[in-house]
Amino acid sequence: MLKKPSAWLLLTVLVFAATLGAAQQPDRFAEMEKQMTALASATPGLNDKVDFSVSGVSIQEFLRGLAESNNLNINIDPSLTMKVYNNFTNEKVSNILLFLAKEYDLEIRFVGSIMSVSKYKAMPDAPAPRNILVKYNPYNNLLSLDLKDDTLSRVVKKITQIAKKNVIFASGLGNRKVSVYLEDISFQNALEKMAFANELKLTRTEDDVYVFESLSEGESSGLLAAKKGSGRPYRPSASRSGMFIEVVRDSAGLSRITLEANNSPVVDVLRAVSEEAGISYFMYSEIKGTTTLNVSNVTFNDFLTYLFRNTEYTFKSDQNLYMIGDRKLEGLRISKVIQLRYRSLETVVEMIPAEIRKNVEIREFKELNSILLTGSGPQIEEVGAFVKEIDRVVPMVMIEVIMVDVKKGNTIKTGIRAGISDSVKTGGTFLPGVDYTLGARAINDFIGKASSVGSVNIGRVTPSFYVGLSALENNNNVNVRSMPKLSTLNGHEANLSIGSTRYYSVTTQNVLGSLNPQTVATQQFNPVQANLAISIKPVISGDEQVTLNIDVNISDFLGEPPNNQPPPSSTSQFKSIIRVRNEEMVVLGGIERLEKSDNGSGVPVLSRIPVLKWLFSERTRTRQKTVSVVFIKPTIIY
Repeated sequence: MLKKPSAWLLLTVLVFAATLGAAQQPDRFAEMEKQMTALASATPGLNDKVDFSVSGVSIQEFLRGLAESNNLNINIDPSLTMKVYNNFTNEKVSNILLFLAKEYDLEIRFVGSIMSVSKYKAMPDAPAPRNILVKYNPYNNLLSLDLKDDTLSRVVKKITQIAKKNVIFASGLGNRKVSVYLEDISFQNALEKMAFANELKLTRTEDDVYVFESLSEGESSGLLAAKKGSGRPYRPSASRSGMFIEVVRDSAGLSRITLEANNSPVVDVLRAVSEEAGISYFMYSEIKGTTTLNVSNVTFNDFLTYLFRNTEYTFKSDQNLYMIGDRKLEGLRISKVIQLRYRSLETVVEMIPAEIRKNVEIREFKELNSILLTGSGPQIEEVGAFVKEIDRVVPMVMIEVIMVDVKKGNTIKTGIRAGISDSVKTGGTFLPGVDYTLGARAINDFIGKASSVGSVNIGRVTPSFYVGLSALENNNNVNVRSMPKLSTLNGHEANLSIGSTRYYSVTTQNVLGSLNPQTVATQQFNPVQANLAISIKPVISGDEQVTLNIDVNISDFLGEPPNNQPPPSSTSQFKSIIRVRNEEMVVLGGIERLEKSDNGSGVPVLSRIPVLKWLFSERTRTRQKTVSVVFIKPTIIY
């Protein structure tokens, strides 16, 4: 007879499968590279080195062009629609294919010499366990629970992590399913109700550890607290005018108080509870006012904290005697030093709410990054709990900015020019381009040699005549790559500015005097700046995504400026708000500029006749292409 697999066995199998899938994920690229290397030994096209610069080209067109130019057999999934923005220089085809597979999460399958490219389909992840919904407010000790068939082990762990109070369970109860919905109930009362709703019992030990246990036969659920020295619960009670008091002493002998008071005088509530709990106290001043208070199973310290909250009174414990009176009395004031671990002193002090810092004197110790609190004990504890809650590590964000500026240009200059000048000499270049000037002497020598061969005397040119021949082609390819890195705290702005300054002169002429006027020239140099300015403000969200408020300004000088004139410049600006995952690179923006010019000069009519136009004109053709792209990559550093 086969047994059904236990829940633990199924859970172990699922976890093992998920771990195995995660471990195999990186290995697929290594296996892909291994198969690519084996195929490259028989396919020379994979080892060819190519140069590619593409911007916004679909991946299907890119791979098709790569296959045709290198004699490769590539099958492309028609569902692939992503765009390629890359520049490859002197790189192997095999490395380009592997890069695209990693960059766009592709799968390359090999069948003989055929490579089939498609989108990678990962194994489905195991379903994530349900989030345990637990909320705890440390200021008023209130707990909220929203449980539905959750295991007791996960619930207990979550409560301990959130409330910072130790809660455990007896052996064998880890897989026990519990369900309950409670909202804003005192911590101990919430655990009691949770135990009651799920047929458990709750015990509080002498060192304040809450223990969930199974019910014995005939035993009731809830909190069991035995009077010290006896084996039975102790619950004396008193009913007074306008109030109900119940005191339970736990195993450590501490009084646990349950009180219901409706518009009762504060001093009467204090007397009644003190008598029932057997607590001694001394009042420094008269206690006035009324209160409406409903607490359950709290200590005497907590009872006094709730009773005197938002009043002018406080308390201080001296061994077994409680001293009670006005907050301003020196005897009831205490001092406490709180040292901050992660936050700076100035920001923390400004964030403390005015309601809880009222009547509390706060002094700063900048050398120790600490604050000194002076005031009533309960208020100091409340301020200390708030400071501890906000004194956490502020993550830092390192932002990598990659700015690529690719410029490609081509200029062709052809033509013949002739004229008369006294200062022209024969000379120039033949290689790598023709830019040669023939003076009158060289032309006459050439004419003389040509006339000696034939029977026709061509004649001579005037001594100041010259002829210039031009046949030039210039190509330029400039790739400018800037990679500034900025680091800043979460929510703070980071700025970077790098640039250069040029000066141009402005001459001003002033006429002084009327009878004998004199002209005075004043020269002034004015600055012109070209800067790379970056301003980025990161904000980290809970799922490790970063919202970036980005402002990029790029300006640069163009060529040499004319004499005494401002230099020409170009400006590019990117301003955007984007959301990106941690360590993920995105394209912020890109611009492509194409400039064409065709300039020429020549003899009218003759410069337009085919063939003859090469002798009677001069032409210059220029083609300039510029591509600018900005990439952003944030990295969270804790």
